[in-house]
Amino acid sequence: MNAIKFAARAFIRQLKSGEVLVLIAAISLAVGALTAVGFLTDRISISIERQANELLAADLRIRSAEAIPEDWIKTASDMDLDSALTQTFPTVVYAQDNTALATIKAVSTQYPLRGNVRISEKQYGDEYIANSIPDINSVWVDGALLSRLQVKVGDSISIGNADFKIGAVLRYRPDQAIGFASLAPSILMNISAIVSTDLINEGSRVNYSLLVAGEEPSIEKYTKDLEGMLTDSARISDRTDSNERTNQAINRAQQFLSMTAIISILLSAIAIAMSARRFMRRRMDSVALMKSLGAKKQFVVYVMTLQLTMIGLVGVFLGCLMGFVVENSISSMLASLFAGDLPEPSLRPLKIGFLAAFILLPGFALPSLMQLSATSPLRVLRKDSLPIPPSQFIVAVTAISAIGLLLYYLIGDAYLLSIILIGAIVISGALYLVGRLLIVLLSQLRGNLGVSWRYGLANIARRGRESAIQIVAFGLGLTVLLLLSFIRNDLLIGWQETLNENTPNYFLINIQPKERAGVTNIFDEFDIAKPDFVPLVRARMSLINNEDVKSRSYPEERGQWMANREANLTWSNTINASNKIVEGEWWPENYSGTPLVSVEESAAIDMGVTIGDTLTFFVAGENVQATIANIRQVDWNSFQPNFFMVFSSNALESSPMTFITSLRLNNDQSDVFNKLLVSYPTISVVDLEPIVQQIQQIIDKVSLAIQIVFIFTMAAGVTVLFSAVHSTIDERRFESALLRALGMKKSMVLLSLLSEFSAIGLAAGLLAAIGSSILAWQITDRLFDLQYAFNLFLWLQGLFGGWVLVCFSGYLATRVAIKSSPIGVLRNN
Repeated sequence: MNAIKFAARAFIRQLKSGEVLVLIAAISLAVGALTAVGFLTDRISISIERQANELLAADLRIRSAEAIPEDWIKTASDMDLDSALTQTFPTVVYAQDNTALATIKAVSTQYPLRGNVRISEKQYGDEYIANSIPDINSVWVDGALLSRLQVKVGDSISIGNADFKIGAVLRYRPDQAIGFASLAPSILMNISAIVSTDLINEGSRVNYSLLVAGEEPSIEKYTKDLEGMLTDSARISDRTDSNERTNQAINRAQQFLSMTAIISILLSAIAIAMSARRFMRRRMDSVALMKSLGAKKQFVVYVMTLQLTMIGLVGVFLGCLMGFVVENSISSMLASLFAGDLPEPSLRPLKIGFLAAFILLPGFALPSLMQLSATSPLRVLRKDSLPIPPSQFIVAVTAISAIGLLLYYLIGDAYLLSIILIGAIVISGALYLVGRLLIVLLSQLRGNLGVSWRYGLANIARRGRESAIQIVAFGLGLTVLLLLSFIRNDLLIGWQETLNENTPNYFLINIQPKERAGVTNIFDEFDIAKPDFVPLVRARMSLINNEDVKSRSYPEERGQWMANREANLTWSNTINASNKIVEGEWWPENYSGTPLVSVEESAAIDMGVTIGDTLTFFVAGENVQATIANIRQVDWNSFQPNFFMVFSSNALESSPMTFITSLRLNNDQSDVFNKLLVSYPTISVVDLEPIVQQIQQIIDKVSLAIQIVFIFTMAAGVTVLFSAVHSTIDERRFESALLRALGMKKSMVLLSLLSEFSAIGLAAGLLAAIGSSILAWQITDRLFDLQYAFNLFLWLQGLFGGWVLVCFSGYLATRVAIKSSPIGVLRNN
């Protein structure tokens, strides 16, 4: 007989059977979760990356100390990329008898390519989005500069040899710096007006930039083509260089979504494995009959493989449909929060869903298929004739290989994958041992309980190995769900703490030592808490281990830039609260020995330096050498004054320095800057509020996405628990029928089943809570670099919720067995 026709007919006939439907549901949910998460992650990631690109005002920025060559602009145009030019330089501006240092930002008409410039009609008036750049006769001026020059919108100021009308107050531009290099307030002007100022001549110090934006493939090709044309003074920046705080939020969100995909796959794999076991058992009689009628083993394997393939295809189709519908619904809800329609995703999630189904299905169903093919024809006459189960080693290797291959292909994060897989293997072993121990204990305790409880607990002991496997399935399902809950909680709390109500929204820069007392008095006058003044010393690194920094080789290109740039240094006797030592030790507060320096972790890696190396800086005409004493992690999200290099006080306290500080002001306290800037015109005020708001928007978006994906993954967990119970439905139907035939009421039968699930659920839930807490601690600390906080309420909530979930899933799966007619069930068996 044709195997394909036979398999197709059998498949259609068996579609109504519970094990096939649960198997299809498990595959559909795996594919649906992966495709929905994949589509959603694609669209959110693109949207967030575009917003992150606003910090460059483009997708790509090329900065140079020389004028941008026409070839670079033409190449961008040939690739249908948008481009804009900027020129940045400091100069002194005049207004009647007042003068002030300002940073000129001259831009072409296309600026900005990403994001918006925001302006206002008054210094503290309502802001709005600018539709264009200033015309050649006007400029937009930073509010701090208005206070220094004592002018307002509509007045004129002199820049070089030209006069310009102040057209608006410049409140925000996408690529404004928030670091300590921004010592002067900004003026935004039309690049065509630069010629009239006569400020740029041969030898002038100007930073030229070419901004480029467009589709990702074209940007990548342009970057590659441009590398061969770059001069020594040019440097390319993209989103990854734009802002450490934004990148950290995005990276953590992507890691969480990756972990969600891993957990969805693990849950679906468990559901497939449990459903495949029942699929195998329900096919034993059919296989025995086929063999007794002359069917060969190869034919049986072929037919069963075809049936599994059909199940897989139906599961893939339904899963992709489910993923598309779910993601489309979620995206519609999120569109308003993401400032318009989300970008279109790629088709990669569909490919991933297909691969998931056809890697997980054979990987977790193959052992059952092997056992099924070994069914003896004798089973036609003897129902107790069972095939020899496959080697546990083969089962474990097949399953782990399948899931490991799939996850590594999808995630590519070997560290995250290893933590979860090793944790799952260890917890599985512990769950199995707990299951066996529980069987021994219950066999001794059940005699002292009521009839229903005694019978329910006896079921656990009687099934032995099957009960232990169920505990493993329940426990793993609960473990990954609790793990997701713990990490989601820590991640959201960490983000909330990052940008809380006390986050600084202003930097004060270039405070002279003699001005600190006066600045403090002004703050006292406005009832503002005295800020902490942090010393800042300008210097340039000259030697690393007595080797010239210009000729030295570096592990990373960024290391060469960092070693050769003009650096901002500080000194301190104590470590900043937002810093953490990862290697070495901090020096004592009264340290007076050889000068020491602390280096930020990424800077040390990029420059290839470690504890014990010496760094030499040229500071105010003198060489200062210091030995690296420790390596620090810096929480750039704190918006506190943080530095790549922090020295011991005896190294820099005699050097020329200025001071900086950060503070938090309410809107009604901003008047303090009028008096501050008039009294101390050399002080620069950097408004962090636009940057804080932008990062807050990104965090809000990824937090919402994580919440939605979390709920979707919880649905996968319910399916796993349901399939674990459903794998023993035939036995439970027969047992229920037998008990009812002997006179036991339905309520008593139900109570006996619930007592069994309660014991299994509590055992699995307890170990799952312990295991997930340990895994969450490792992942939170090592991967997300967050402080793990044990939450007893969440732990107990998870334990209780897991127990309820197991009992509820057990009830849903077994209620049919309880309601089945005893006569019909007994006749069929």
